[in-house]
Amino acid sequence: QVQLVESGGGLVQAGGSLRLSCAASGRTFSSNAMGWFRQAPGKDREFVAGISWSGGGTNYADSVKGRFTISRDNAKNTVYLQMNSLKPEDTAVYYCAAYRGSSIVTRVGYWGQGTQVTVSS
Repeated sequence: QVQLVESGGGLVQAGGSLRLSCAASGRTFSSNAMGWFRQAPGKDREFVAGISWSGGGTNYADSVKGRFTISRDNAKNTVYLQMNSLKPEDTAVYYCAAYRGSSIVTRVGYWGQGTQVTVSS
């Protein structure tokens, strides 16, 4: 059974940092692009960041560029999202995603269950 399990969410003050982790089990995703999405209350789920299978290519939503960094460790089957200079508008449930192919132009094949990030002002 394939699982993506996020961790590292929590409550933080504006300007603070958090590091999310997503551990995959059930199969290896070393050949797949991985990504992070988020969904705030009353809003649609939105793309936050993506990383190619090798880690050589990354993409970010304009709203997080310069503040968030996505990375991966294929040996650990884990992807990370380092979030710095957090703002209240970053408050959302953050979801890990595994794409069907090696780049983020493919469709998402698997989703994690989500982890809550709350940024207080």
